[in-house]
Amino acid sequence: MDGYDILDPAFLPLVLPNARLETLATGFRWLEGPVWFADHDCLIVSDLPADRLLRWSASGGVSEFRAPAGFENGHARDRQGRLVGCSHRHRCITRVELDGRLTVLTDRFEGKRLNSPNDVVVKRDGSIWFTDPPYGIQTDYEGGKQAQELPARVYRLDPADGRLTVVCDSLQGPNGLCFSPDESRLYLVETGLQFDAAADRAIRVFDVHADGTLHSGRVFHRVSPGNADGLRCDVDGRVWTSAGDGVHCLDADGRLLGKIRVPGPVANLCFGGRASSRLFICAGETLYGIYTNTRGAALL
Repeated sequence: MDGYDILDPAFLPLVLPNARLETLATGFRWLEGPVWFADHDCLIVSDLPADRLLRWSASGGVSEFRAPAGFENGHARDRQGRLVGCSHRHRCITRVELDGRLTVLTDRFEGKRLNSPNDVVVKRDGSIWFTDPPYGIQTDYEGGKQAQELPARVYRLDPADGRLTVVCDSLQGPNGLCFSPDESRLYLVETGLQFDAAADRAIRVFDVHADGTLHSGRVFHRVSPGNADGLRCDVDGRVWTSAGDGVHCLDADGRLLGKIRVPGPVANLCFGGRASSRLFICAGETLYGIYTNTRGAALL
């Protein structure tokens, strides 16, 4: 099928033969952190090295949402519909309040500054989970060179009391993350140390216990070519991940079902649009969209 690689018959019902990859906008530096706002019928996405957030809609195209933006990378929505972001420059987790004010939710752990929060998800209980590798403070291109004070970790933030807890400290470069639809699993992308060609890059999966702790971490899948970065689950628990040649679809056992071919490596993606069946894809300087025959896992 044109535009797809069907590697398993289970992938065939998920794609539409008359739905093509569409270029929605281009000419950016490096797109990241897409998040869909169904109530506003728009996508918020970060042009990370340009230090700005953009708003895309089918009716209005691209407009500037906020600039400067603290070199924000990953984004999510919380249970009240507010935008939660990962700032590289300010080394913190932010939240845009319903009246437009910007609140810093956390920027330190045990008195030391966070590194450069990279990606974030919000659980149904309202807790905010985010990865904190040092990537954003290692160059001036994505935030600005600064001294690293903490190891790379994954944190859980309780918004009720502001308590920050380390949930994983076994990865050298934790990156993208997402929960399974029932939140019993957490998928974490390990991209290793930056500039290290021999880094052990893989998607790992952890069991999530009721007390918010992670257990039984194991390798879920190794993406090739390239490596995973951002990822999302659909309603049936399949994982859709970025890769060097497009978007890869994996079943719940980590088996590669098929690929959506995209020109150039993909950094991140999210479901949105009508019925949450459209996949928005951040691939370098270009934002793509493609309709699928599945729906993204409900986030709100």
